[in-house]
Amino acid sequence: MNKAFLNLILSGMLVCGLKASAQQSPATKFIDQANMDLSVKPGDNFYQYASGTWIKKNPVPAKETRWGSFNVLRDFNINAVKTILTEAATNKNAPEGSVERRVGDFYAAGMDSLTVEKLGFTPIKTDLQRIAEINSLNGILDEAAYMRIQGLASPFFGFYVGQDRKNVNKNVPQLSQGGTSLPDRDYYLKSDPRSLKIQSAFKTYITTLFTLTGTPAAEAKKNAETIFSFEKALASAQMSRVEMRDPHKTYNKFTIANFNRLTPAVNWTDMLAKIKAPGQDTVLVSVPTFFSSLNGLLTSTSVKDLKTYLQWNILKNSAPYLSSPFVKANFVYSQALSGQKVQTPRWQRMSSLTDNNIGELLGQLYVKTYFKPEAKARMQVLVQNLRKAYAIRINNLDWMSDATKKKALAKLNAFNTKIGYPDKWKSYEGLQISRSSFFQNLRNADKWSYNEMVSQLGKPVDRTRWGMTPPTVNAYYSPVMNEIVFPAGILQFPFFDPNADDAVNYGGIGAVIGHEMSHGFDDSGSQYDKDGTLRNWWTEEDLAKFKAKTKALGEQFDAYTVLDTIHVNGKLTMGENIGDLGGLNAAYEAFKMTKQGQSNEKIDGFSPDQRFFLSWAQVWRGNILPETAAQFILTDPHSPGEYRTIGAPVNMDAWYKAFDVKPGDKLYKKPEDRIRIW
Repeated sequence: MNKAFLNLILSGMLVCGLKASAQQSPATKFIDQANMDLSVKPGDNFYQYASGTWIKKNPVPAKETRWGSFNVLRDFNINAVKTILTEAATNKNAPEGSVERRVGDFYAAGMDSLTVEKLGFTPIKTDLQRIAEINSLNGILDEAAYMRIQGLASPFFGFYVGQDRKNVNKNVPQLSQGGTSLPDRDYYLKSDPRSLKIQSAFKTYITTLFTLTGTPAAEAKKNAETIFSFEKALASAQMSRVEMRDPHKTYNKFTIANFNRLTPAVNWTDMLAKIKAPGQDTVLVSVPTFFSSLNGLLTSTSVKDLKTYLQWNILKNSAPYLSSPFVKANFVYSQALSGQKVQTPRWQRMSSLTDNNIGELLGQLYVKTYFKPEAKARMQVLVQNLRKAYAIRINNLDWMSDATKKKALAKLNAFNTKIGYPDKWKSYEGLQISRSSFFQNLRNADKWSYNEMVSQLGKPVDRTRWGMTPPTVNAYYSPVMNEIVFPAGILQFPFFDPNADDAVNYGGIGAVIGHEMSHGFDDSGSQYDKDGTLRNWWTEEDLAKFKAKTKALGEQFDAYTVLDTIHVNGKLTMGENIGDLGGLNAAYEAFKMTKQGQSNEKIDGFSPDQRFFLSWAQVWRGNILPETAAQFILTDPHSPGEYRTIGAPVNMDAWYKAFDVKPGDKLYKKPEDRIRIW
């Protein structure tokens, strides 16, 4: 599923209607002192104060790379999915072609490890041999196109069909930088000990996979150096993640004729036709300089080395789904990146794979059990309340002119909201699923998804489409759709519970809803208007004030560190940090409209305002392996949980009042230094 056009974010939310196992009982302490470290002053370390004992008692399990509230919920959810899939796979009476039969067959094929072991690497032998017989650059380009449309791999560059950001009612072909295997370009370009260790593990992984397919050890090792060198050249041509956050910088429209002149080694009229996007007169290109560099690499690299690179693309995309030696090699490599101690159980990998490939079939079974109509209705009320609160905050901004406020309110009122699951399910018509061919099922699903994507060309934009599946524990804002989306999977405690008081629900799900709304007004989303079109709606003076405020927020997060020396990247995490700050403020505004929000009645020893902020804090509690923490600093647009816990509250007067935070406390910021954006 293509998500490149979405601003996907890690945030939470819920509503009622889940099974009792996902909800807490009325007697539950939703803010429990047993999870806290009351020996710490909240003004010195609010993260430790709110969650210290929980963090101490909940180390990262061996099969995980981090463990926190999100992971607890995801663990519940993946077990719920497992139950659904196991029941579907063992149901002998499910009719041929039914949702239950198709889902059950897909999962059962994945769980048939005996057949997978017998096959070894047979499923990819034909692909590797076909590539070995190529003898020209044209043959390389033809194979790259074939691999893409067959769902085998996406070598050299990224391609997708999505909305034109300046003409959002039209779907257009879009080309992006790509072609690399490591999680970020910096892994190729840096030479610090951590990066060198990962580079070494990467080369070992390449060598191992080639060796497992019968390549002599010396040749396999040479292949690893060839691939690393080629991908490093691609990485050198890529924009950084921070640069890629600028939607204007990555919007470059070319006629096909002009783009052909930029990359003479590739005839894009032919290439687009071969990747099922024929007859196009223009194309959007995120990073033109990347394609200039790619053109040079294609002409300066030998056909032999390009064939090695294409074979590597087959190997790396297939290894997790072949026999155990390949799976083991893949895990050993991933350990270097993440620090994970033991392999994720097969049932869990196959459950996630089913969701990733046929999530709107699985989703139909999931919502029948884990999401009820009354849940959706209650969520809609919460969204309405947050929208009202956000409007109040926009109207009360002292730094924004009335002209810009009017357009901001128009955008807020135009937000479309999707809750739980799609109104119109994908049927996956034509997708062949066999109970006896796991690897082929994956190939069929990838090919089906590709065809479904390119079929959007020439059609009106389908605004009913979802970028996440119903069981997903996540949420997102799409700037081109101007919509906020909350899958059923995340609609559970600690974000929401029908038995919890308003302070807990507004500090959890309320802040999440506000976070998603704030993405429409973050440093990137604010560049799109109410229709989702990329165009300026700000006065020059207001935009300058906004940029000054975001700069201050970036500097706040730049000062935070992980692993003693690695700093948070305030520019990379800017959108999420604005989302947290705006979302928590809007949620607090909405909470103060409730009966509890206007009272001083304590529950379990805490005032309403304290419970609100403690609810926010417990969402972000957790532990993370150092290898994963280091990786996320480079790749994750979200700040670490510790700093999400404190990043917004230290800018809110209400937090200081709730916990009596005063000058001299380590987290204290002077009132004039507190950052107020939305």
